[in-house]
Amino acid sequence: MKYLTVGDLEDCLLNKVDLRRQQISQAVEEVQKVVHHLTTNISNQDIRFQAVPYSDTYNENIKVLAPSQFLITVPIKGLAGYREAREQHWRYYTLQGTRLPCPLRDPEGLQQWLEVEQFMKSLWQWHETDVNIDGDIVPAKVLLVFRKLVENAIRTCHLSGKVSLLGNRSAVWVAVETSAYQVELELVPTVEIPTTWSKKARWPRCLQRWPSQERVECIKSFGFNLLACSNYHWQLSFLRAEQVLLEQLDEDGGCRRKCFQVMRHLKEDIWCPGNRPVITSHHLQTVLFWTCEKYPHFKDWQVFSKAFLRLVRKLHKCVSQHFLKHYFVRNSNLFQCTNPTELDTVAQKLATFLKNPQIGPL
Repeated sequence: MKYLTVGDLEDCLLNKVDLRRQQISQAVEEVQKVVHHLTTNISNQDIRFQAVPYSDTYNENIKVLAPSQFLITVPIKGLAGYREAREQHWRYYTLQGTRLPCPLRDPEGLQQWLEVEQFMKSLWQWHETDVNIDGDIVPAKVLLVFRKLVENAIRTCHLSGKVSLLGNRSAVWVAVETSAYQVELELVPTVEIPTTWSKKARWPRCLQRWPSQERVECIKSFGFNLLACSNYHWQLSFLRAEQVLLEQLDEDGGCRRKCFQVMRHLKEDIWCPGNRPVITSHHLQTVLFWTCEKYPHFKDWQVFSKAFLRLVRKLHKCVSQHFLKHYFVRNSNLFQCTNPTELDTVAQKLATFLKNPQIGPL
């Protein structure tokens, strides 16, 4: 039985990376047709939600977290001219609108409140009580409305044999049967805030050498998103900014992207397989960004074996410590809500690999 060393991995796995890309592309193609059909129907039911466009190239509304787990951002309409909240105040309401004797906790890390008055223009529907409490647009109520719309759309579009709504979850998840395998989608209503950078994202950091200042300004011009995926607080997201960083990794001819692709393949096949893995491609992407920032020079990314092992060591450190800082919002730990036992299992596999960097025949 022949084992592959890190030196062999580059050639062997890159062929598998290409095959994976083809399989994922086919799944994305099938999924986005379904999503476009569903969200077009949803938009016709409720003007506050916009259809996810169909794209022949890259679709920025579809994020592949794992081969069978996609994040779908569904744009919200009727909110324009975003401004940061001018003053802080306590909230004393439940999701049912009753009064509380003590205030709700303040948002932390990637979370924030969202008031309808933060927008210079807003549809009157965003002031309605089905989504609004005391002037706040409440994500849990938005999700409740959205879930009913998704359920109606599946039935109206005659997709019941292909798409099923997954229950017992606060977020809106559906399972889609593709020609190859089943894919689970999290459909997330999303407020897109272009051209404005969040004050919570104190980036770039002092004396940061990667990316360049010109690239930083370009990335910040894409703004950020707010995702409805919890009860009271909206979650900050920087999907566009992260995609720009990924697309322009190796302008100097380095092997950053190659290292990321091979690490992702090993994660999915060996270190953390499964339909809903504790480690997603977004975690790996964040590890890559931090490593690129620490090692900004071309010479650090010339030799694949050295660069790849450096990246795996960084991943092992974060997983074993149960701590991975968000790249743009440093006081947010991306592992805060993950299962520690599952993280420990992955950490053990990574430690075994690093002691003897080789794998069995693929």
